[in-house]
Amino acid sequence: MPQSFTCLHYHLIFSTKYRHPWITPEMEPRLHEYMGGIIRRQGGQLIVVGGMTDHVHALASLSKQVTIADTLRDIKANSSAWIHRTYSQLSTFAWQVGYAAFTVSYSGLDDVAKYIANQAEHHRTKTFQEEFIEFLKRHNLAYDERYLWE
Repeated sequence: MPQSFTCLHYHLIFSTKYRHPWITPEMEPRLHEYMGGIIRRQGGQLIVVGGMTDHVHALASLSKQVTIADTLRDIKANSSAWIHRTYSQLSTFAWQVGYAAFTVSYSGLDDVAKYIANQAEHHRTKTFQEEFIEFLKRHNLAYDERYLWE
């Protein structure tokens, strides 16, 4: 019987619209759990998620059946709708339109997981914008800063 094997791990990064600090410490664990449920329903597995009040980092093993764009669209649309239902005071909550997704080798999972788990430490000296641009440069991705910060 023919079989297909994949090992698709991604470091996903996206922020709130205009990097507004909407993600409170009280809602963060529930939001992350909800995002994990979305990934599981798509056939993937959330390995670790973290972030700050204005952005999220997630390390996930994703299904070979779902595109990255569809995965991020579903995570952002469904979690945004959940936030609106669950936290009525956040009726204007929104995610930025864009995102970043970087592949992670199996051997690099521990390092990326540690990085995500230590977000508070990283952001004592670096803004989300600085961090995001560093990732783009490290992965040799061309960008136009005029369109990064909606």
